[in-house]
Amino acid sequence: MKTNMKDIDKLIKETLTEEEAKFYDDLDEQNVFDMIWGLFRGKHKWIIILMNIMTLIFFGLSIYCAVNFFDATETNELLKWGMGCVVFLLGVSMLKIFVWMQMDKNAILREMKRLELQVSSLSGKISS
Repeated sequence: MKTNMKDIDKLIKETLTEEEAKFYDDLDEQNVFDMIWGLFRGKHKWIIILMNIMTLIFFGLSIYCAVNFFDATETNELLKWGMGCVVFLLGVSMLKIFVWMQMDKNAILREMKRLELQVSSLSGKISS
């Protein structure tokens, strides 16, 4: 399968102009760190920055609740601090899921661009 995929990539690159070939190479698969930094390069980077700030705040508040939970002596206080810790950790989890979904969306968009480029390249080769 790898050989077949490399042959297809080679065929596509032969039909592309130099600028299109460079663009095609930029759409190659990214590792996790490139995907994370890619979130901060889009037009919605402000919301990713805001989500990371909120994640840090929620994490700090969950630590604060956990410390107070272990210092509490009454059952009502234990319940309040324990629930606070759980709620803030759930908030952290939801914000992280949002960020991972954005990374997945970017990966899907990148693959769609590759497919569009491949289709236009191959249709140009068929019609000529």
